[in-house]
Amino acid sequence: TAWVGSLSMGMVFFCSPIVSIFTDLFGCRKVAVIGAAVGFAGLLSSSFVSTIEPLYFTYGVLFACGCSFAYQPSLVILGHYFKQRLGLVNGIVTAGSSLFTVSLPFLLRVLIDSVGLYNTLRVLCILMFVLFLAGFTYKPLVSNAKDKEGGKKGKFRFPPEKKICNFSVFKVLSYRIWAFGIPAALFGYFVPYVHLMNHVKDRFGDSVPEEVLLLCLGITSGVGRLIFGRVADYIPGAKKVYLQVASFFFIGLMSMMIPLCHVFGGLIAVCLFMGLFDGCFICIMAPIAFELVGAQDVSQAIGFLLGFMSIPMTVGPPIAGLLRDHLGTYDVAFYLAGVPPLIGGAILCIIPWVHERQKLKERAKPVDGETTEKMLENENTLVLDTTEKPVKEMESGV
Repeated sequence: TAWVGSLSMGMVFFCSPIVSIFTDLFGCRKVAVIGAAVGFAGLLSSSFVSTIEPLYFTYGVLFACGCSFAYQPSLVILGHYFKQRLGLVNGIVTAGSSLFTVSLPFLLRVLIDSVGLYNTLRVLCILMFVLFLAGFTYKPLVSNAKDKEGGKKGKFRFPPEKKICNFSVFKVLSYRIWAFGIPAALFGYFVPYVHLMNHVKDRFGDSVPEEVLLLCLGITSGVGRLIFGRVADYIPGAKKVYLQVASFFFIGLMSMMIPLCHVFGGLIAVCLFMGLFDGCFICIMAPIAFELVGAQDVSQAIGFLLGFMSIPMTVGPPIAGLLRDHLGTYDVAFYLAGVPPLIGGAILCIIPWVHERQKLKERAKPVDGETTEKMLENENTLVLDTTEKPVKEMESGV
């Protein structure tokens, strides 16, 4: 049963590179609307399934792919409208997910107890329909591949292969480091979110309300997205990466502290800090991508990154589950889960330095070109002067 949710989460990010290609070809609005429609169909069809096997497709694949196509354009479209306060805007938009993280667990429990699982899925289809309508408001201001390659208005000419798969983003060294460092950190990042509730039941039994931990994670994650999104606007250029470094450091540290909490109040404090820095990590992903590759390439840059993220997100929690099955507790799993975020954060530390060196090299190239042109102009003027002087002397002699 757990593979249904795990497959769904992995597919959301695994489809991201494909979503970025479609976003570049057809624009944010069409991709978001079609994605919401596919997600709606997947969620609705899941409500009529009576066995577990079809759910692997209807919920794990179809619904997840629709969510992926609806999710990524919402990150890309913000950069079309906001430049100076992009971090704050991302914080406000992503804080919406925190609001539902807080409220949905309680709402779902009430719905399942009152109307059952199948009708609960049908009620959730209302949210997907709202997302479908919201997609029509996306009006990109940056021209995409369709605008460049379309030729006559109203006709679409299929763009060249370089426009479809924009691997040129990997020529940017700072982006390559970023796209490697974040997946390296995520091997342990989501382990607490998946296994924390089971750990609480193993250690404290049913005597404590484990929903409080979800509440703490959701509330502080929303607060963190608003705070750090605004803070990111004051940090110039690629130095925004240092916020992600700090978030990985604290999340790794908090993961290691979970087994040390023998009092439920200690777990609440850990979740408060973890949610705060989780919000920091999420809200500044898009601003960093805009800084590293620019607005024209940001769609596929985010898509490739989310695609790489699907591997550790899918692999990490099952490995932690295997450790629990063999050892009988989650303690070792949480200790090990704190190591990858620390390693990933250390890798990201060098990005601002690398990015600054790249910018200096790019600035030096046009300067060299200008000096070469000036030298050629000086040589031409000297040649003209030397040829004009004998002519003038001959005219004066005549």
